[in-house]
Amino acid sequence: MFRVIKYFTDLQDNKHPYHEGDTFPREGLTVTPERIKELASKKNRRGVALIKEVKEEIPFAEGEPFAAEKPVEVKEEKKKAPAKRTSKKKG
Repeated sequence: MFRVIKYFTDLQDNKHPYHEGDTFPREGLTVTPERIKELASKKNRRGVALIKEVKEEIPFAEGEPFAAEKPVEVKEEKKKAPAKRTSKKKG
């Protein structure tokens, strides 16, 4: 799956507009690996990457806690007592 990171109009898809955050390619369109490589690199007419690959978002089952809500074991570190300072007076 690819996500649009810069607005562009796809000249190979009848100037279809892609806004930042859109999924590329749009539903029902098949593109070649070469086209994906072109849009994901600076080797296109705009000279900047327009899309980036993102991992598939896996929906959680109903009632399943989000990853941030799952309990995580935290180990506490023992704090060392500060070293005692002794001052010797001369005299």
